[in-house]
Amino acid sequence: MLAFSAVPSSSHSSSLSPPALSSSTQRQSVHGLSRVPSSAAFATAAVAICFAKRRRQRCAASLCRAARVFIDGEAGTTGLQVRDRLEKHPEIELLSLDDSKRKDLDARREALQSADAAVLCLPDDAAIAAVALAEGSDTVIVDASTAHRVAEGWAYGFPEMTSEQADLIAKSKRIANPGCYPTGFISLIRPLVDAGLLSADADLVVHAVSGYSGGGKGLIETYESGPHEPWGAYGFALNHKHLPEMAKCTGLKQEPIFCPSVGDFAQGMVVSVPLRLSQLRAGSTPADVQAALAEHYKEKQFVSVAALNPTDVLERGAFLRPDSLNDTNRLELFCFGNEAKGTMWLAARLDNLGKGASGACVQNLNLALGFDEATGL
Repeated sequence: MLAFSAVPSSSHSSSLSPPALSSSTQRQSVHGLSRVPSSAAFATAAVAICFAKRRRQRCAASLCRAARVFIDGEAGTTGLQVRDRLEKHPEIELLSLDDSKRKDLDARREALQSADAAVLCLPDDAAIAAVALAEGSDTVIVDASTAHRVAEGWAYGFPEMTSEQADLIAKSKRIANPGCYPTGFISLIRPLVDAGLLSADADLVVHAVSGYSGGGKGLIETYESGPHEPWGAYGFALNHKHLPEMAKCTGLKQEPIFCPSVGDFAQGMVVSVPLRLSQLRAGSTPADVQAALAEHYKEKQFVSVAALNPTDVLERGAFLRPDSLNDTNRLELFCFGNEAKGTMWLAARLDNLGKGASGACVQNLNLALGFDEATGL
């Protein structure tokens, strides 16, 4: 007998879903699981073939059904956020273990192998072990840990990173969800390297501040239950676990110097990269940098690039607040430049729990399972 149950998500369907089936076909039980028929939304042309293949696989038993997704580690900060988003997803049915079975290897193995996709919201070692439990199945794995972000055979789950990345994710069975800080850094730097404006040999520094929810339950308890610092820098060993992906996924030959910090607010993040124009291709201006970013992301629905020196986005004309995108999957990029001084400040703003974690998980699941990437977001 299965140790887990299928939990239907939102009962409403997408605007592209077909008319409802009769009550006799709306729900069928297969191997003890409830299956809910549904329709995938149309995919973009670049990945339509992959999406159709995923959908055919789910319809092979003559019944179109919702995709079954298991969240391994759903009780953690990211897991709870992923679950909250997927419970509203019109094309997904959640598989959930009983509390008593969440650490049972046999129950987890059965859930991982029975699902169409699994999201791993686990520490690195536990995520590696979970992937081993899923071996031999056709399950798509989206790993929210650091364990596989630079590993061979894993697609890096930042669909907007390059023009080919969404297609790579759609074709992959193994997807590494990006870190929150790297999402901001990579979004600013990779397009500049690809455009030839910034050399892969560049020596860069990145400063970032995150809401305390990024530190998980322990840090949340510290900030919400007693005395604590109003702001704290950390990472003084200069060996942050996000550094490898920051280098590999930007094309830089060496890791940046990374200076992270935590502020006295729950959610939100700003990632900042200072540049001198002398670090750019000869003759480049701040306008060139902004134009390169705008061109790269011009058709990306979750990423926007502001005009150069956008003072209208600053609180009281001076402050870029980090929490403006909370509970969204959006990412905003800003370029501030002083051409007379030959300096620039690039900044990325995102929700560390949204585009920096659970939102990205759902976007990657959508791509891998053949849904429109915005479904549920």
